[in-house]
Amino acid sequence: MDLVRWNPWKEMVSLRDRMNRLFDDVFFRSDRREDPWADGVWVPAVDMFETDDKVVIKAELPGLEKKDISLDLQNGVLTLKGERKSENEVKEDNYYRREMSYGKFVRSFSLPVDVDAEKIKAEFKNGLLTVEVPKPEGHKPKQIKVN
Repeated sequence: MDLVRWNPWKEMVSLRDRMNRLFDDVFFRSDRREDPWADGVWVPAVDMFETDDKVVIKAELPGLEKKDISLDLQNGVLTLKGERKSENEVKEDNYYRREMSYGKFVRSFSLPVDVDAEKIKAEFKNGLLTVEVPKPEGHKPKQIKVN
């Protein structure tokens, strides 16, 4: 595996923006009795790992269809966007329990290697999105014989 220079500031800017939005939503809303998570904050669970020849990202997206999902690659960052919509509207007063999340989401992943966007494969099946990002030939591990 090649070593890739990590730029912590790139991820810190994204983290700062997310924290600012979170604090604005929770502490500066007009009606503090309202559930702070009810207005469309949903972060799907994701696994990201690599093998000898590819980087794999798996995202749990229950209740979505292919048309609800978009993937973009720009400057080594793969961005997953989508929206899970509520099937029907129920007045707030009629809920006994409200645990399901709906709304738009965006997840971005810095890829550890330069990739060719044309070779990326994405499959969506049974609410699971699997994205396979092949590593270029030069980035695959090479066994070196020790004498």
